[in-house]
Amino acid sequence: MRIDYEDKAKTLAALTAGERDQIALMATMVCELHHADDRFDWTGFYRVTQPEILRIGPYQGGHGCLVIPFSRGVCGAAARTGQVQLVDDVNAFEGHIACASSTRSEIVLPVYGADGALIGVLDIDSDQPSAFDQRDVDGLTRLLQQVFGGSSDKA
Repeated sequence: MRIDYEDKAKTLAALTAGERDQIALMATMVCELHHADDRFDWTGFYRVTQPEILRIGPYQGGHGCLVIPFSRGVCGAAARTGQVQLVDDVNAFEGHIACASSTRSEIVLPVYGADGALIGVLDIDSDQPSAFDQRDVDGLTRLLQQVFGGSSDKA
């Protein structure tokens, strides 16, 4: 099954109405996303917890890396550049951090709060090569803006 982003937007709006706690919002969003699409093998947030450092946040799937510097990996690249990272083959991504050997492709989106500050990244891994496309970029970007209220002019 593939995620229906319009339907998921309605569900997330109902579940998160009035909630402002970022971790509660992340946990709810991850749960909804992870179970909505067979391609999603690992779904989670890495939060900015200190300058240039991402720390694992709410996630579903196997264990993830606990700490990722902005200077490393796909998540670090999304945080560092403020741009979505759409990786068809993680083995071809220079500096990829292999948190799980089953990961074949990945999409990572920067997450901004209502004040425009980077609060983290949303990382979705798939055990399928080339699992993600522009439809996912657009759908996930809209959901992140809806839930966290932020956007970037870098994207």
